[in-house]
Amino acid sequence: MTDNLFFPYQSLATDLLKYLPEDSGDGSHDLSHIHRVWVNASVIQTVEGGDLEILLAATILHDCVAVEKNSSLRAKASTLSSEKASTILSGLGWSESKVMAVAHAIESHSFSAGLEPLTLEAKILQDSDRLDAIGMVGVARCFYTAGRMGAALYDVTNPTASGREYQDKQFAIEHFQTKLLKLASGFRTNEGERMAAKRHQRLDHFLSAFMAEVSALEY
Repeated sequence: MTDNLFFPYQSLATDLLKYLPEDSGDGSHDLSHIHRVWVNASVIQTVEGGDLEILLAATILHDCVAVEKNSSLRAKASTLSSEKASTILSGLGWSESKVMAVAHAIESHSFSAGLEPLTLEAKILQDSDRLDAIGMVGVARCFYTAGRMGAALYDVTNPTASGREYQDKQFAIEHFQTKLLKLASGFRTNEGERMAAKRHQRLDHFLSAFMAEVSALEY
């Protein structure tokens, strides 16, 4: 049941959720992820402002084209979702200006795309999506995705990757260094940055504890 998950725009949410891909088996980009991004966006919007209806549409449709993390199309995922979202919203009778606002927010939200968000709604969506990649939820998603991709938890012969480049496709914990620990420095709104700082601390604490355990430093 999705009743009231997307208050105060539940009716619109119900309409848009119909256009999402059927279950892809990716629990890191499922309904719970969309809901968490919406909660983040709602919190940031309360402080920063912005059009909440545009944010809802962009949040629900930001991954409406499913592309696996290890796909050669990964860098184009946000563009593909943006194009599909434009078609969906135009078909629902949205104005061109609103369609363009949603499309830009979706296209520029992705870490992989490397595009600059130019509107407040685009900045909020990017911040809201990135918040879900750090903190304890980010830890859970990191190891979940690594398991789906067949990666190991860490390199037992060299847990800290000393003397070599990080290999996050082979070892899950190295994704902290290649991406997760970098995310907090790239937030676009003051409220998003404040929320990210708290979650970044949790990432640091987790990584320190993890390394202490696997290296037997706690004994």
